[in-house]
Amino acid sequence: MTTAWGGILPEGKAGGDSLYHLMAASFGMFAGWMDIKVGDLLFTAMIVLASCMLMGLLRPRKPWRWVLLVGIFVPIMEWLAYFLLSQKPMRAQIYESFLAFLPGIAGAYAGAMGRGVVDNLFPNK
Repeated sequence: MTTAWGGILPEGKAGGDSLYHLMAASFGMFAGWMDIKVGDLLFTAMIVLASCMLMGLLRPRKPWRWVLLVGIFVPIMEWLAYFLLSQKPMRAQIYESFLAFLPGIAGAYAGAMGRGVVDNLFPNK
C-alpha cells in the first residue's frame, strides 16, 4: 500500500493521525485564547506543556510535530486578537508568545519518553 507521496505504509495502518492533529490544534487555540484572556505567559506555558505531554504520550512518533501544532497557535491567536478584537495585546506580549515553544518541546519529548517507558514495562503479548 503506497501513499500519495510515494511512501509505503505497513499493512493494516492507514495513518489515522488527523484526529490527533485536530486535538493538538484545538489545544493550541485554547492556550492562545487563555493567553489573551488571562495575560499570564506562565499559565499559558503550563497549558502548552500539558497539551504537548499528552500528545507525546498518545502519539510518541515524531514529537516535534506536537510542538509545532500546539505552539504555533499561541502567537497566531495573539496576532488575531491584535487585529480583530478590541482588546489589544502589547507588541512585547505578541513576541513573548513565541516562548511557548520551549515548554512544548519539553512536554512533547517527555510524553514520548514516558510512552516508551510504559511500553517497556508493560509489553503487548
